[in-house]
Amino acid sequence: MIDLPLPPLEFRHLVGPTDPEAFDAQSVAVQLEQLPPGAFASVFDFGCGCGRLARQMMLQGRIPARYLGVDPHKGMIEWCREHITARAPQFQFEHHDVFQEFMNPDGTFEPVPLGAADGSVTLFLAWSVYTHLLPPDAEYYLHELARVLAPDGIAVTTWFLFDKRDFPMMQEFQNALYISDFDPTNAVIFDRRWLQRTLAAAGLTVALTTKPLVHGHQWAMQLRRA
Repeated sequence: MIDLPLPPLEFRHLVGPTDPEAFDAQSVAVQLEQLPPGAFASVFDFGCGCGRLARQMMLQGRIPARYLGVDPHKGMIEWCREHITARAPQFQFEHHDVFQEFMNPDGTFEPVPLGAADGSVTLFLAWSVYTHLLPPDAEYYLHELARVLAPDGIAVTTWFLFDKRDFPMMQEFQNALYISDFDPTNAVIFDRRWLQRTLAAAGLTVALTTKPLVHGHQWAMQLRRA
């Protein structure tokens, strides 16, 4: 087994779980061992943070032939390069220079294309990422997901969902709810039908849906090209 240090507490706090157990291979919510071996030919980790999923792959021996993780936080990218790439060179990490008030306040306000070639990604990971994107950005990066995903590729994504029909005061262009008045990206809850329409427009389909263990938490969805 590869000896991997835990990310610093300040990084773990930014990505959510802070307990060391949350970074152990057996406790990470993404069940990578259930994916076919071919999925690990070319992995793109959108919002890789401090390498939680990369670490899980290394601890489980699910070593991809190619891996690229991107994140707006420069410090976490540098930490991943120092501690993960140094141990496994096929794990590469790049700074995704988009604006995020707390992660990358100097980044661009425009969406940035993902650094992967068309149809080149066999496994696209976006765990707890679309739950923090505003609708225009979510729509853009779903189209980017569809662009880079291989014809037989799998995308593992998570979402907060609600039914807009329960809120008749919402207008046609309003398709998301927010929990924070100073940081809307803290948690973005999307209308189910908006997501269905947006996936279809991007050329994607839902292959597998996993309900949250706790009501109101993240739904996990495996996406494929339609």
